[in-house]
Amino acid sequence: MASPPEGPVLELRGVRKSFGPVAALRSGALSVDGGTIHALVGENGAGKSTLVKILSGLYRRDTGTFRLHGLDVDFTTTAEARAAGVAVIYQEPTLFPDLSVMENIFMGRHPLRRGRRVDRRAMREHAAALFARLGVTLDPLRPAEGLSIADQQIIEIAKAMSLDATVLVMDEPTAALSGHEVRRLFQVARGLRDEGRALVFISHRLDEVFELCDAVTVLRDGEYVATAAIADTSVSEVVTHMVGRTVDDLYPKVPAPIGDVRLEVRGLQRAGVFHDVSFDVRAGEIVALAGLVGAGRSEIARAVFGVDPYDAGSVRLDGRPVPPRSPRAAVRAGMALVPEDRRQQGLVTDSTVARNVTAAIRSRIARLGMLTSWREADAAAPWASRLEVKTNALDMHGSTMSGGNQQKVVIAKWLATTPTLLIIDEPTRGIDVGTKAEVHRLLSELAGQGMAILMISSELPEVLGMADRVLVVAEGRVTAELPRADATPEAVMHAATATLEHQP
Repeated sequence: MASPPEGPVLELRGVRKSFGPVAALRSGALSVDGGTIHALVGENGAGKSTLVKILSGLYRRDTGTFRLHGLDVDFTTTAEARAAGVAVIYQEPTLFPDLSVMENIFMGRHPLRRGRRVDRRAMREHAAALFARLGVTLDPLRPAEGLSIADQQIIEIAKAMSLDATVLVMDEPTAALSGHEVRRLFQVARGLRDEGRALVFISHRLDEVFELCDAVTVLRDGEYVATAAIADTSVSEVVTHMVGRTVDDLYPKVPAPIGDVRLEVRGLQRAGVFHDVSFDVRAGEIVALAGLVGAGRSEIARAVFGVDPYDAGSVRLDGRPVPPRSPRAAVRAGMALVPEDRRQQGLVTDSTVARNVTAAIRSRIARLGMLTSWREADAAAPWASRLEVKTNALDMHGSTMSGGNQQKVVIAKWLATTPTLLIIDEPTRGIDVGTKAEVHRLLSELAGQGMAILMISSELPEVLGMADRVLVVAEGRVTAELPRADATPEAVMHAATATLEHQP
Protein backbone atom coordinates (compact mmCIF):
# COMPACT_ATOMS: atom_id res chain seq x y z
CA MET A 1 0.00 0.00 0.00
CA ALA A 2 1.40 3.38 -1.07
CA SER A 3 1.94 6.05 1.57
CA PRO A 4 -0.29 9.05 0.91
CA PRO A 5 1.52 12.37 0.52
CA GLU A 6 1.60 14.83 3.38
CA GLY A 7 -0.99 17.58 3.24
CA PRO A 8 -4.00 17.73 0.93
CA VAL A 9 -3.65 16.46 -2.61
CA LEU A 10 -6.50 18.74 -3.68
CA GLU A 11 -7.38 22.09 -2.16
CA LEU A 12 -9.96 24.67 -3.21
CA ARG A 13 -10.70 27.68 -1.01
CA GLY A 14 -12.93 30.73 -1.49
CA VAL A 15 -13.80 29.71 -5.05
CA ARG A 16 -16.35 31.87 -6.83
CA LYS A 17 -17.99 31.35 -10.22
CA SER A 18 -20.71 33.52 -11.73
CA PHE A 19 -22.65 33.37 -14.96
CA GLY A 20 -23.66 36.93 -15.66
CA PRO A 21 -25.55 38.21 -12.58
CA VAL A 22 -26.10 34.67 -11.22
CA ALA A 23 -23.51 33.39 -8.72
CA ALA A 24 -23.43 29.59 -9.06
CA LEU A 25 -20.63 29.38 -6.49
CA ARG A 26 -19.98 32.07 -3.91
CA SER A 27 -17.35 30.56 -1.63
CA GLY A 28 -16.73 26.95 -2.61
CA ALA A 29 -14.16 24.96 -0.68
CA LEU A 30 -12.87 21.38 -0.68
CA SER A 31 -9.72 19.81 0.77
CA VAL A 32 -8.97 16.14 0.07
CA ASP A 33 -6.02 14.11 1.36
CA GLY A 34 -4.39 11.29 -0.53
CA GLY A 35 -5.50 7.83 0.51
CA THR A 36 -9.00 9.03 1.48
CA ILE A 37 -12.52 9.00 0.06
CA HIS A 38 -14.10 12.41 0.62
CA ALA A 39 -17.85 12.98 0.14
CA LEU A 40 -19.15 16.21 -1.36
CA VAL A 41 -22.84 16.69 -0.55
CA GLY A 42 -25.51 19.35 -0.84
CA GLU A 43 -28.92 20.00 -2.35
CA ASN A 44 -29.40 20.50 -6.07
CA GLY A 45 -28.14 24.00 -6.76
CA ALA A 46 -25.71 23.91 -3.84
CA GLY A 47 -22.72 24.32 -6.20
CA LYS A 48 -21.37 20.76 -6.34
CA SER A 49 -21.50 20.46 -10.13
CA THR A 50 -19.92 23.88 -10.63
CA LEU A 51 -17.07 22.99 -8.28
CA VAL A 52 -16.47 19.71 -10.12
CA LYS A 53 -16.48 21.47 -13.50
CA ILE A 54 -13.84 23.88 -12.22
CA LEU A 55 -11.83 20.94 -10.95
CA SER A 56 -12.11 19.14 -14.31
CA GLY A 57 -11.15 22.18 -16.40
CA LEU A 58 -14.58 22.68 -17.95
CA TYR A 59 -15.03 26.01 -16.13
CA ARG A 60 -12.48 28.55 -14.90
CA ARG A 61 -13.06 30.06 -11.48
CA ASP A 62 -13.52 33.81 -11.12
CA THR A 63 -11.65 34.06 -7.81
CA GLY A 64 -10.26 31.80 -5.11
CA THR A 65 -7.45 29.30 -4.53
CA PHE A 66 -7.02 26.06 -6.48
CA ARG A 67 -4.05 23.85 -5.57
CA LEU A 68 -3.10 20.36 -6.69
CA HIS A 69 -0.25 18.58 -4.86
CA GLY A 70 0.56 21.90 -3.21
CA LEU A 71 0.98 23.79 -6.49
CA ASP A 72 -1.34 26.55 -7.77
CA VAL A 73 -3.18 25.46 -10.91
CA ASP A 74 -5.63 27.07 -13.31
CA PHE A 75 -6.96 24.60 -15.85
CA THR A 76 -8.32 26.08 -19.06
CA THR A 77 -9.32 22.76 -20.67
CA THR A 78 -10.36 19.30 -19.58
CA ALA A 79 -7.23 17.96 -21.32
CA GLU A 80 -5.06 20.03 -18.96
CA ALA A 81 -6.91 18.61 -15.95
CA ARG A 82 -6.50 15.03 -17.19
CA ALA A 83 -2.81 15.59 -17.87
CA ALA A 84 -2.43 16.85 -14.28
CA GLY A 85 -4.01 13.67 -12.93
CA VAL A 86 -7.67 14.66 -12.42
CA ALA A 87 -10.39 12.31 -13.70
CA VAL A 88 -14.18 12.58 -13.38
CA ILE A 89 -16.39 9.46 -13.49
CA TYR A 90 -19.91 10.56 -14.37
CA GLN A 91 -23.21 8.88 -13.50
CA GLU A 92 -23.77 8.02 -17.18
CA PRO A 93 -20.40 7.41 -18.91
CA THR A 94 -20.04 8.34 -22.59
CA LEU A 95 -18.14 5.53 -24.27
CA PHE A 96 -17.87 4.83 -28.00
CA PRO A 97 -20.31 1.91 -28.35
CA ASP A 98 -18.85 0.53 -31.60
CA LEU A 99 -15.33 0.31 -30.19
CA SER A 100 -13.96 -2.39 -27.92
CA VAL A 101 -13.44 -1.98 -24.21
CA MET A 102 -9.67 -1.65 -24.61
CA GLU A 103 -10.00 0.87 -27.45
CA ASN A 104 -12.20 3.05 -25.23
CA ILE A 105 -9.61 2.91 -22.45
CA PHE A 106 -6.70 3.95 -24.68
CA MET A 107 -8.58 6.25 -27.07
CA GLY A 108 -6.06 8.72 -28.54
CA ARG A 109 -3.17 6.99 -26.73
CA HIS A 110 -2.94 3.62 -28.47
CA PRO A 111 0.35 1.78 -27.96
CA LEU A 112 2.19 1.58 -31.28
CA ARG A 113 4.45 -0.90 -33.01
CA ARG A 114 6.99 -0.20 -35.70
CA GLY A 115 5.54 1.70 -38.58
CA ARG A 116 3.18 3.46 -36.16
CA ARG A 117 0.70 0.59 -36.29
CA VAL A 118 -1.53 0.04 -33.27
CA ASP A 119 -0.17 -2.68 -30.99
CA ARG A 120 -3.43 -4.46 -30.17
CA ARG A 121 -1.68 -7.17 -28.16
CA ALA A 122 -0.04 -4.62 -25.85
CA MET A 123 -3.34 -2.75 -25.55
CA ARG A 124 -5.18 -5.95 -24.59
CA GLU A 125 -2.52 -6.88 -22.02
CA HIS A 126 -2.54 -3.38 -20.47
CA ALA A 127 -6.36 -3.39 -20.23
CA ALA A 128 -6.40 -6.87 -18.66
CA ALA A 129 -3.77 -5.77 -16.12
CA LEU A 130 -5.88 -2.74 -15.19
CA PHE A 131 -8.99 -4.88 -14.65
CA ALA A 132 -6.93 -7.31 -12.55
CA ARG A 133 -5.79 -4.43 -10.33
CA LEU A 134 -9.42 -3.37 -9.97
CA GLY A 135 -10.45 -6.92 -9.14
CA VAL A 136 -13.08 -7.16 -11.90
CA THR A 137 -13.58 -9.49 -14.83
CA LEU A 138 -14.11 -7.75 -18.18
CA ASP A 139 -13.11 -8.87 -21.65
CA PRO A 140 -10.92 -6.16 -23.21
CA LEU A 141 -11.99 -7.28 -26.71
CA ARG A 142 -15.77 -7.07 -26.28
CA PRO A 143 -17.63 -4.07 -27.76
CA ALA A 144 -18.71 -1.36 -25.35
CA GLU A 145 -22.24 -1.47 -26.76
CA GLY A 146 -24.57 -3.35 -24.45
CA LEU A 147 -22.43 -3.00 -21.33
CA SER A 148 -24.23 -2.14 -18.09
CA ILE A 149 -23.78 1.31 -16.57
CA ALA A 150 -21.73 -0.37 -13.82
CA ASP A 151 -19.30 -1.90 -16.31
CA GLN A 152 -19.06 1.36 -18.23
CA GLN A 153 -18.05 3.12 -15.02
CA ILE A 154 -15.38 0.49 -14.40
CA ILE A 155 -13.99 1.20 -17.88
CA GLU A 156 -13.87 4.92 -17.08
CA ILE A 157 -12.01 4.13 -13.84
CA ALA A 158 -9.57 1.91 -15.75
CA LYS A 159 -9.03 4.78 -18.19
CA ALA A 160 -8.25 7.10 -15.27
CA MET A 161 -5.78 4.57 -13.87
CA SER A 162 -4.09 4.26 -17.26
CA LEU A 163 -3.55 8.02 -17.12
CA ASP A 164 -2.19 7.61 -13.57
CA ALA A 165 -4.88 9.90 -12.18
CA THR A 166 -4.25 10.88 -8.57
CA VAL A 167 -7.65 12.56 -8.06
CA LEU A 168 -10.83 10.73 -9.07
CA VAL A 169 -14.23 12.38 -8.81
CA MET A 170 -17.23 10.02 -8.79
CA ASP A 171 -20.36 12.04 -9.60
CA GLU A 172 -23.53 10.18 -8.46
CA PRO A 173 -21.99 6.85 -9.56
CA THR A 174 -24.54 4.58 -7.84
CA ALA A 175 -27.80 6.19 -9.03
CA ALA A 176 -28.43 3.54 -11.72
CA LEU A 177 -26.73 0.55 -10.08
CA SER A 178 -28.12 -2.54 -8.37
CA GLY A 179 -27.05 -3.51 -4.86
CA HIS A 180 -24.47 -5.99 -6.15
CA GLU A 181 -23.03 -3.41 -8.56
CA VAL A 182 -22.81 -0.82 -5.78
CA ARG A 183 -20.85 -3.25 -3.59
CA ARG A 184 -18.44 -3.95 -6.45
CA LEU A 185 -17.95 -0.24 -7.09
CA PHE A 186 -17.28 0.36 -3.39
CA GLN A 187 -14.68 -2.43 -3.41
CA VAL A 188 -12.95 -0.79 -6.38
CA ALA A 189 -13.09 2.64 -4.71
CA ARG A 190 -11.51 1.30 -1.52
CA GLY A 191 -8.77 -0.33 -3.56
CA LEU A 192 -7.99 3.01 -5.25
CA ARG A 193 -7.94 4.71 -1.85
CA ASP A 194 -5.51 2.09 -0.53
CA GLU A 195 -3.19 2.89 -3.45
CA GLY A 196 -2.94 6.43 -2.10
CA ARG A 197 -5.27 8.15 -4.54
CA ALA A 198 -7.67 10.91 -3.49
CA LEU A 199 -11.34 10.21 -4.27
CA VAL A 200 -14.24 12.65 -4.25
CA PHE A 201 -17.63 10.90 -3.93
CA ILE A 202 -20.78 12.88 -4.78
CA SER A 203 -24.09 11.31 -3.78
CA HIS A 204 -27.55 12.13 -2.48
CA ARG A 205 -27.58 8.78 -0.66
CA LEU A 206 -26.25 9.58 2.77
CA ASP A 207 -26.26 5.93 3.84
CA GLU A 208 -23.69 5.27 1.11
CA VAL A 209 -21.66 8.30 2.16
CA PHE A 210 -21.43 6.99 5.72
CA GLU A 211 -20.61 3.46 4.56
CA LEU A 212 -17.86 4.38 2.10
CA CYS A 213 -16.31 7.73 2.90
CA ASP A 214 -13.71 8.95 5.39
CA ALA A 215 -14.81 12.60 5.47
CA VAL A 216 -17.62 14.81 4.18
CA THR A 217 -17.86 18.40 2.99
CA VAL A 218 -21.23 20.18 2.78
CA LEU A 219 -22.15 22.99 0.38
CA ARG A 220 -25.34 25.01 0.60
CA ASP A 221 -26.56 27.77 -1.74
CA GLY A 222 -23.15 28.00 -3.41
CA GLU A 223 -21.23 28.36 -0.15
CA TYR A 224 -19.02 26.12 1.94
CA VAL A 225 -20.75 25.09 5.17
CA ALA A 226 -18.71 22.44 6.98
CA THR A 227 -16.24 19.55 6.76
CA ALA A 228 -16.17 16.66 9.21
CA ALA A 229 -14.68 13.21 9.59
CA ILE A 230 -17.39 10.58 9.08
CA ALA A 231 -16.50 9.07 12.46
CA ASP A 232 -17.19 12.43 14.15
CA THR A 233 -20.57 13.30 12.61
CA SER A 234 -24.01 11.80 11.93
CA VAL A 235 -26.64 11.72 9.20
CA SER A 236 -28.79 14.10 11.24
CA GLU A 237 -25.97 16.63 11.55
CA VAL A 238 -25.10 16.44 7.84
CA VAL A 239 -28.75 16.94 6.85
CA THR A 240 -28.99 19.95 9.14
CA HIS A 241 -25.93 21.46 7.44
CA MET A 242 -27.39 20.73 3.99
CA VAL A 243 -30.90 22.09 4.41
CA GLY A 244 -30.96 23.94 7.71
CA ARG A 245 -33.43 21.56 9.32
CA THR A 246 -33.25 18.32 11.24
CA VAL A 247 -33.50 14.81 9.82
CA ASP A 248 -36.93 14.39 11.44
CA ASP A 249 -38.27 16.98 8.99
CA LEU A 250 -37.45 14.71 6.04
CA TYR A 251 -40.51 12.55 6.67
CA PRO A 252 -43.32 14.95 7.63
CA LYS A 253 -45.93 12.22 7.89
CA VAL A 254 -49.18 13.55 9.30
CA PRO A 255 -51.80 10.99 10.42
CA ALA A 256 -54.79 11.06 8.09
CA PRO A 257 -58.25 9.51 8.52
CA ILE A 258 -58.35 6.19 6.67
CA GLY A 259 -61.48 5.78 4.57
CA ASP A 260 -63.05 3.17 2.33
CA VAL A 261 -61.14 0.84 0.01
CA ARG A 262 -60.27 2.56 -3.26
CA LEU A 263 -57.94 0.04 -4.96
CA GLU A 264 -58.62 -3.69 -4.85
CA VAL A 265 -56.08 -6.05 -6.42
CA ARG A 266 -56.95 -9.75 -6.35
CA GLY A 267 -54.92 -12.74 -7.51
CA LEU A 268 -52.80 -10.76 -9.96
CA GLN A 269 -50.37 -13.02 -11.80
CA ARG A 270 -47.92 -12.85 -14.68
CA ALA A 271 -45.81 -15.92 -15.45
CA GLY A 272 -42.21 -15.49 -14.36
CA VAL A 273 -42.77 -11.99 -12.97
CA PHE A 274 -45.29 -11.94 -10.09
CA HIS A 275 -47.66 -14.46 -8.55
CA ASP A 276 -50.99 -14.34 -6.69
CA VAL A 277 -50.68 -10.68 -5.66
CA SER A 278 -53.61 -9.38 -3.62
CA PHE A 279 -53.88 -6.14 -1.61
CA ASP A 280 -56.06 -3.09 -0.94
CA VAL A 281 -55.30 0.62 -0.67
CA ARG A 282 -57.77 2.85 1.20
CA ALA A 283 -58.59 6.51 0.91
CA GLY A 284 -56.15 8.61 2.96
CA GLU A 285 -53.65 5.74 3.16
CA ILE A 286 -50.04 5.53 1.95
CA VAL A 287 -49.17 1.90 1.21
CA ALA A 288 -45.54 1.12 0.34
CA LEU A 289 -44.34 -1.73 -1.84
CA ALA A 290 -40.92 -2.56 -0.40
CA GLY A 291 -38.34 -5.18 -1.31
CA LEU A 292 -35.07 -5.74 -3.08
CA VAL A 293 -34.34 -4.54 -6.63
CA GLY A 294 -35.79 -7.09 -9.05
CA ALA A 295 -38.42 -8.36 -6.62
CA GLY A 296 -41.26 -7.36 -8.97
CA ARG A 297 -42.57 -4.21 -7.27
CA SER A 298 -42.52 -1.91 -10.32
CA GLU A 299 -43.90 -4.67 -12.52
CA ILE A 300 -46.91 -5.05 -10.20
CA ALA A 301 -47.55 -1.31 -10.27
CA ARG A 302 -47.27 -1.16 -14.07
CA ALA A 303 -49.72 -4.05 -14.41
CA VAL A 304 -52.22 -2.38 -12.07
CA PHE A 305 -52.04 0.79 -14.21
CA GLY A 306 -52.38 -1.19 -17.44
CA VAL A 307 -48.92 -0.54 -18.89
CA ASP A 308 -47.94 -4.21 -18.66
CA PRO A 309 -50.22 -7.25 -19.18
CA TYR A 310 -51.14 -9.85 -16.58
CA ASP A 311 -52.31 -13.43 -17.05
CA ALA A 312 -54.86 -13.69 -14.24
CA GLY A 313 -56.46 -11.64 -11.50
CA SER A 314 -58.46 -8.42 -11.30
CA VAL A 315 -58.07 -4.73 -10.51
CA ARG A 316 -60.93 -2.59 -9.19
CA LEU A 317 -60.96 1.11 -8.36
CA ASP A 318 -63.77 2.50 -6.20
CA GLY A 319 -65.63 -0.77 -6.70
CA ARG A 320 -65.51 -0.70 -10.52
CA PRO A 321 -63.36 -3.06 -12.62
CA VAL A 322 -60.41 -1.50 -14.44
CA PRO A 323 -59.76 -3.11 -17.85
CA PRO A 324 -56.29 -4.68 -18.21
CA ARG A 325 -53.63 -3.36 -20.62
CA SER A 326 -55.25 0.07 -20.93
CA PRO A 327 -53.54 3.03 -19.24
CA ARG A 328 -56.16 5.27 -20.85
CA ALA A 329 -58.92 3.37 -19.06
CA ALA A 330 -56.93 3.53 -15.81
CA VAL A 331 -56.66 7.32 -16.10
CA ARG A 332 -60.38 7.63 -16.84
CA ALA A 333 -61.11 5.49 -13.78
CA GLY A 334 -59.07 7.85 -11.56
CA MET A 335 -55.55 6.37 -11.49
CA ALA A 336 -52.24 8.15 -12.02
CA LEU A 337 -48.75 6.65 -12.34
CA VAL A 338 -45.53 8.57 -11.71
CA PRO A 339 -42.93 6.21 -13.23
CA GLU A 340 -39.52 5.32 -11.83
CA ASP A 341 -37.58 6.73 -14.81
CA ARG A 342 -38.89 10.26 -15.04
CA ARG A 343 -36.62 11.29 -17.95
CA GLN A 344 -37.46 8.34 -20.21
CA GLN A 345 -41.03 7.58 -19.21
CA GLY A 346 -42.48 10.63 -17.47
CA LEU A 347 -41.03 13.76 -19.04
CA VAL A 348 -40.59 15.12 -22.56
CA THR A 349 -37.35 16.99 -21.98
CA ASP A 350 -37.58 18.95 -25.26
CA SER A 351 -41.01 20.33 -24.30
CA THR A 352 -41.88 23.17 -21.96
CA VAL A 353 -42.97 22.89 -18.36
CA ALA A 354 -46.50 23.93 -19.34
CA ARG A 355 -46.74 21.32 -22.09
CA ASN A 356 -45.42 18.57 -19.81
CA VAL A 357 -47.81 19.43 -16.97
CA THR A 358 -50.84 19.42 -19.30
CA ALA A 359 -49.79 16.36 -21.32
CA ALA A 360 -52.43 14.07 -19.76
CA ILE A 361 -55.31 16.58 -19.83
CA ARG A 362 -55.01 18.16 -23.27
CA SER A 363 -58.34 16.84 -24.49
CA ARG A 364 -59.96 18.29 -21.37
CA ILE A 365 -58.60 21.81 -21.79
CA ALA A 366 -58.78 22.05 -25.59
CA ARG A 367 -61.55 24.10 -27.17
CA LEU A 368 -63.06 22.86 -30.45
CA GLY A 369 -60.05 20.63 -30.89
CA MET A 370 -57.63 23.57 -30.56
CA LEU A 371 -55.09 24.02 -27.78
CA THR A 372 -53.17 27.26 -27.49
CA SER A 373 -49.97 27.85 -25.54
CA TRP A 374 -51.68 30.39 -23.28
CA ARG A 375 -54.39 27.86 -22.40
CA GLU A 376 -51.66 25.31 -21.58
CA ALA A 377 -49.89 27.85 -19.37
CA ASP A 378 -53.14 28.83 -17.67
CA ALA A 379 -53.93 25.19 -16.82
CA ALA A 380 -50.37 24.36 -15.74
CA ALA A 381 -49.69 27.39 -13.55
CA PRO A 382 -51.68 26.32 -10.46
CA TRP A 383 -50.02 22.89 -10.37
CA ALA A 384 -46.52 24.26 -10.95
CA SER A 385 -47.14 26.76 -8.16
CA ARG A 386 -48.50 24.14 -5.79
CA LEU A 387 -45.44 21.94 -6.24
CA GLU A 388 -43.10 24.96 -6.05
CA VAL A 389 -41.46 24.15 -9.36
CA LYS A 390 -38.46 26.46 -9.34
CA THR A 391 -38.54 27.82 -12.86
CA ASN A 392 -38.72 31.42 -14.00
CA ALA A 393 -41.34 30.66 -16.61
CA LEU A 394 -43.62 27.88 -17.74
CA ASP A 395 -41.98 27.98 -21.17
CA MET A 396 -38.67 26.61 -19.87
CA HIS A 397 -37.72 23.23 -21.30
CA GLY A 398 -37.53 20.12 -19.11
CA SER A 399 -33.94 19.43 -20.17
CA THR A 400 -32.74 22.64 -18.46
CA MET A 401 -34.20 21.75 -15.06
CA SER A 402 -32.67 20.04 -12.05
CA GLY A 403 -33.65 16.46 -11.22
CA GLY A 404 -35.81 17.64 -8.35
CA ASN A 405 -37.77 20.07 -10.52
CA GLN A 406 -38.18 17.44 -13.23
CA GLN A 407 -39.70 15.11 -10.65
CA LYS A 408 -42.08 17.84 -9.51
CA VAL A 409 -43.20 18.48 -13.09
CA VAL A 410 -43.98 14.78 -13.61
CA ILE A 411 -45.95 14.69 -10.36
CA ALA A 412 -47.79 17.90 -11.35
CA LYS A 413 -48.70 16.34 -14.71
CA TRP A 414 -50.46 13.45 -13.03
CA LEU A 415 -52.05 15.46 -10.22
CA ALA A 416 -53.61 17.64 -12.92
CA THR A 417 -55.75 14.62 -13.85
CA THR A 418 -57.31 14.83 -10.33
CA PRO A 419 -56.81 11.13 -9.54
CA THR A 420 -58.28 9.26 -6.59
CA LEU A 421 -55.33 6.82 -6.62
CA LEU A 422 -51.71 7.92 -7.09
CA ILE A 423 -49.11 5.25 -7.86
CA ILE A 424 -45.65 6.72 -7.43
CA ASP A 425 -42.52 4.69 -8.19
CA GLU A 426 -39.27 5.78 -6.46
CA PRO A 427 -40.65 9.25 -5.64
CA THR A 428 -37.33 10.77 -4.54
CA ARG A 429 -34.67 8.85 -6.49
CA GLY A 430 -31.79 11.10 -7.55
CA ILE A 431 -33.07 14.29 -5.95
CA ASP A 432 -31.58 16.27 -3.11
CA VAL A 433 -32.53 16.10 0.54
CA GLY A 434 -34.49 19.34 0.61
CA THR A 435 -36.60 18.39 -2.42
CA LYS A 436 -37.19 14.96 -0.87
CA ALA A 437 -38.76 16.66 2.13
CA GLU A 438 -41.01 18.70 -0.19
CA VAL A 439 -42.17 15.58 -2.07
CA HIS A 440 -42.82 13.75 1.20
CA ARG A 441 -44.80 16.70 2.53
CA LEU A 442 -46.88 16.73 -0.64
CA LEU A 443 -47.66 13.00 -0.36
CA SER A 444 -48.74 13.49 3.24
CA GLU A 445 -51.00 16.40 2.24
CA LEU A 446 -52.59 14.40 -0.60
CA ALA A 447 -53.31 11.50 1.75
CA GLY A 448 -54.84 13.95 4.21
CA GLN A 449 -57.18 15.11 1.44
CA GLY A 450 -58.39 11.55 0.92
CA MET A 451 -56.22 10.37 -1.95
CA ALA A 452 -55.07 6.73 -1.89
CA ILE A 453 -51.33 6.41 -2.52
CA LEU A 454 -49.35 3.34 -3.58
CA MET A 455 -45.63 4.11 -3.19
CA ILE A 456 -42.75 1.96 -4.46
CA SER A 457 -39.41 2.77 -2.86
CA SER A 458 -35.98 1.17 -2.49
CA GLU A 459 -35.08 3.54 0.35
CA LEU A 460 -36.01 1.84 3.61
CA PRO A 461 -36.03 5.08 5.68
CA GLU A 462 -38.53 6.53 3.18
CA VAL A 463 -40.74 3.44 3.44
CA LEU A 464 -40.69 3.47 7.23
CA GLY A 465 -41.07 7.24 7.46
CA MET A 466 -44.03 7.67 5.10
CA ALA A 467 -46.08 4.46 4.87
CA ASP A 468 -49.19 3.61 6.88
CA ARG A 469 -48.75 0.01 5.75
CA VAL A 470 -45.83 -1.84 4.14
CA LEU A 471 -46.28 -4.69 1.65
CA VAL A 472 -42.98 -6.54 1.24
CA VAL A 473 -42.38 -8.19 -2.15
CA ALA A 474 -39.86 -11.00 -2.73
CA GLU A 475 -39.52 -13.01 -5.92
CA GLY A 476 -42.79 -11.67 -7.26
CA ARG A 477 -44.90 -12.47 -4.17
CA VAL A 478 -46.16 -10.41 -1.25
CA THR A 479 -44.35 -12.06 1.65
CA ALA A 480 -45.47 -9.73 4.46
CA GLU A 481 -48.03 -7.04 5.26
CA LEU A 482 -46.82 -4.81 8.09
CA PRO A 483 -48.77 -2.01 9.78
CA ARG A 484 -46.75 1.11 10.48
CA ALA A 485 -46.20 0.18 14.14
CA ASP A 486 -44.67 -3.19 13.20
CA ALA A 487 -42.64 -2.03 10.19
CA THR A 488 -39.07 -2.13 11.50
CA PRO A 489 -35.95 -2.38 9.32
CA GLU A 490 -35.40 -5.91 10.58
CA ALA A 491 -38.95 -7.02 9.82
CA VAL A 492 -38.90 -5.57 6.30
CA MET A 493 -35.50 -7.00 5.40
CA HIS A 494 -36.39 -10.41 6.84
CA ALA A 495 -39.47 -10.57 4.62
CA ALA A 496 -37.57 -9.20 1.61
CA THR A 497 -34.85 -11.85 1.84
CA ALA A 498 -36.92 -14.78 3.10
CA THR A 499 -36.76 -18.05 1.16
CA LEU A 500 -40.20 -18.66 -0.24
CA GLU A 501 -41.81 -21.97 0.56
CA HIS A 502 -44.21 -21.93 -2.39
CA GLN A 503 -42.71 -21.54 -5.83
CA PRO A 504 -44.84 -21.04 -8.94
